[in-house]
Amino acid sequence: MAVTCTGKNRVLRAAVSGEVDHHGAKEIMGELERGIDAALPRKLTLDLSGVTFMDSSGIAVVLRAYRRLGELGGELRVCNIPDQAGKVLRAAGVDRLIPFE
Repeated sequence: MAVTCTGKNRVLRAAVSGEVDHHGAKEIMGELERGIDAALPRKLTLDLSGVTFMDSSGIAVVLRAYRRLGELGGELRVCNIPDQAGKVLRAAGVDRLIPFE
């Protein structure tokens, strides 16, 4: 499993693991969307500590989660960002939209 969701009281933590590339992004987004739809969170923390590689597909995953939380009136934070993934996300300016911890 590439995404593990935990939480209660509409606060969700989603831990993503493995490679977030064009091969795995669709599966990761599907798992993440199922977790979001089940919990309907007001706050989502996306934990990237288990990510071993990220390409531009990872940007799409993070932005789709951001958009979905916006539809729910919630907020998204991204934490435990590995260096390589952080470079990809910052190069795209994602850190200007979404708080990084």
